[in-house]
Amino acid sequence: MTRLTLTVAAALLLAGGPVLAQTPPGSDAALRQRGEAYHRAPDSEQIPAEVAATARLNAEIAANNAAAASLEAEALAEYERANARWREDSAGLEAREAQWEADRAAAEAAQARYERERAAWEAAVAACERTGQVCVTTPPVP
Repeated sequence: MTRLTLTVAAALLLAGGPVLAQTPPGSDAALRQRGEAYHRAPDSEQIPAEVAATARLNAEIAANNAAAASLEAEALAEYERANARWREDSAGLEAREAQWEADRAAAEAAQARYERERAAWEAAVAACERTGQVCVTTPPVP
């Protein structure tokens, strides 16, 4: 029995789904489906104090919305400024890092050149000393 009930309920939901999907929430049709209806009273039946209060509330809501939009625009502008600063800082950091890498590579090349020159000098001194002569040479400058 439970299986039949579930099957029938599923079939009804599938059949009624397209109809329910065609009525946007908040529309008069959707309100009528829920048993609600909105009927604006004619101007002759409007209560002036209520109309004024509604207008005040609407103006307050509009002002609050405008203030919120202004705050959001200010926050977005501050975010964009901060993002621009970050990009500038990142670009500067990348440039400094590239310079550091170039300086490091130059220092390593200079160190390697010095070590080669030092090894060549030591080999020349050793060769000179093997001949029994007096060798006067200056070592390479680091």
